[in-house]
Amino acid sequence: MRLSRPLIAFLLLGFAVLSPLRALAQSTSPYTVVVPVSDTSEAQRDQAFGTALAQVLARVSGGQDLRGKPGYDDALKNAPGMVQQYQYQRGTGTPPGLLLQATFDSGAVHRAIAQMGASSAGVKPPVLLVVRDAGGKLLGQDALAALASAAGQRGYNVAYADSSVLPDPAKLAAADPAALATVTGQYHTGLVLLGQLHQGSADWTLVSGGQPQQWTDQATSTDILLGNAGNAMADRIGRQLNVIGGGTVEGKLWVSGLNSAMDYASMLSTLRADPAVLSVTTLGAQDDGALLDVKVNLPLPALAADLTASGRLLQAPAHDGADVSLRCLH
Repeated sequence: MRLSRPLIAFLLLGFAVLSPLRALAQSTSPYTVVVPVSDTSEAQRDQAFGTALAQVLARVSGGQDLRGKPGYDDALKNAPGMVQQYQYQRGTGTPPGLLLQATFDSGAVHRAIAQMGASSAGVKPPVLLVVRDAGGKLLGQDALAALASAAGQRGYNVAYADSSVLPDPAKLAAADPAALATVTGQYHTGLVLLGQLHQGSADWTLVSGGQPQQWTDQATSTDILLGNAGNAMADRIGRQLNVIGGGTVEGKLWVSGLNSAMDYASMLSTLRADPAVLSVTTLGAQDDGALLDVKVNLPLPALAADLTASGRLLQAPAHDGADVSLRCLH
């Protein structure tokens, strides 16, 4: 069933005034997206629903690239029938643009992903952005709009650093456990993108699972640099997290840093909450660690990357008898 046109009275009363990124930041649901529109016509609205659904599909599939999957184009055409509610808003640009916020039915989204032969991998934690301009100033939401937009198109949400609760950037870039623990506690993620902008270039460091990745980029404008960074970040995270398994894998997982029964219970809860984990059995314990037998639907290195994305666990040095070693982060 198609949605009815917006009420004339609603249009006459005006729209909420929000920037696209601020509207996105206020919505915690992965099924809600804000996209620009040129007018309130049905054709423009349906096109916007398709654009919004593409972002939702990427989010809910964990950032997988579904564009080549059978049924993807049909899903976008049928996007209006998957919308639960929508509303128009006015942007804050000059002149102010028109925005459409759409919320999609979660069940319909999961069914569409399943019909494409893909998996609903679960929404990934946000990527904390710690980006400074050439003068060393920490950039916020408005200045990083191009980066957030590029990341959003690839299915990744972002969080913005608050200088009052931010660890030493040098320690973050080095994946210092104490610095990462602060980030996890404050921002609920283990994914951090640090950037230093220069005139015509930028240096970037992505920390994922306690492992830093560095690269440098050049471009003719800051917005291009930021957009490039959003896509490069998505590519790198995707190679770690967006691995689709082809069957059941059984292996041994060592988890250290278990200083109490509460730590142990929390670790098991984290494992069992991961959709890739089919079963967990404790084989033994030694000092502050436990050896677990796990059955999963992913290769074990991919499981480790998935588990560490939340920031609760970090990859650790190899342990005898274990295929993968992790450490709880406190």
